[in-house]
Amino acid sequence: MENNVIMLNETDRKHLEKYVSCGVHSARLIRRARVILALDRSNKKEHLRITRICEQAGISRRALYDVRNDFLRAKSVESFLTRKKREAPPIEPKITGDVEARIIALACSEPPEGYARWSLHLLANKAVELNYVDSLSHMSIKRVLKKRNISPGCMGEQQRVFCAATSLI
Repeated sequence: MENNVIMLNETDRKHLEKYVSCGVHSARLIRRARVILALDRSNKKEHLRITRICEQAGISRRALYDVRNDFLRAKSVESFLTRKKREAPPIEPKITGDVEARIIALACSEPPEGYARWSLHLLANKAVELNYVDSLSHMSIKRVLKKRNISPGCMGEQQRVFCAATSLI
């Protein structure tokens, strides 16, 4: 249990105190810094109990333990107070601008033989069949068309003008 004790040197303590008093940082990070200052046992004969620190900071015991463990794992006070960079890039969107334009052009085209109009499922299946994307749900098609105020089943005059303009591109 003694390896979970936080002992700050004077420079780290000053840095955290300045960080807390400055007020330009997020409330979450300021609260984390306050918790570390309260958990610090350097140069103290009496230290606060865990429950008292939780009450003062307005956090649960689990959150306090998580903050303490994060601090002990961090290489420095500065690295503890900054968010770590994302290791993996976010997932690329399936529908890019090019795919979106092709889907809109497809929705503006004539429906397949045997159908009076395009349905969302038909558009999704046709987009996959034409290799626009690997897989696509009908809800993704709905979001694309709704963004452009296009309804695949009912083509009004405004939508015909829009579709004619996109087919020229």
